[in-house]
Amino acid sequence: MQVIWYVSKSTRALRTGTFAILSLTMSNKNALLNLYEINTAVWLSGLSEKAGKSVTLATVPVEEYERLARLGFNAVWLMGVWQRSERAIAINKADPNFEPEMRRVLPDFNFERDVIGSAYSIRSYEVSEWLGGREGLATAWSELKKHGLRLILDYVPNHVAADHSWASEHPEYFIQGTAAELADKPQNFIQVESAVLSNGRDPNFTPWSDVVQLNAFSE
Repeated sequence: MQVIWYVSKSTRALRTGTFAILSLTMSNKNALLNLYEINTAVWLSGLSEKAGKSVTLATVPVEEYERLARLGFNAVWLMGVWQRSERAIAINKADPNFEPEMRRVLPDFNFERDVIGSAYSIRSYEVSEWLGGREGLATAWSELKKHGLRLILDYVPNHVAADHSWASEHPEYFIQGTAAELADKPQNFIQVESAVLSNGRDPNFTPWSDVVQLNAFSE
């Protein structure tokens, strides 16, 4: 895999990011994939502002697909189409460091207007209705195919949102902690009903407060 260019952008706020935040080349013996990543919420917000009306995945103008096809890529990654976590938004609101960081990127930041939750704090693998729902995604997929573009969507096997149905119905699916661990290291754990679950994390980073860590070895 060869990374052509990368610009890090927030996935939590509606107005951060550009249409594409990642472009990379992956190859195998028979195919070359040139991938163009789109922050879906930001993309549709920009198209809506330009059109003066709401644009969803069901109503993206044909001219936009033509523009994407001219860029020279053969696949589009629509990042962040799944249902986001309401609890993640509440966690962001309670975090004293969150708003200052957002204001560094967006000087006119407004929490209620701009915060939509993390694209990777997934409450359900159903397409968000405000993005166009399942039918809207089907329309977008059809248009992409017409223009010679493949479609890639997110899948996160490591964690889900704390308000995903599994967290309350099947806590045994997750890395669990104790009340004592939660009290000692609140940045590492979260209470979900009667269970204490580990926040999701990468070994090289501090835990993500808006997700819970799946246990790949659970039965």
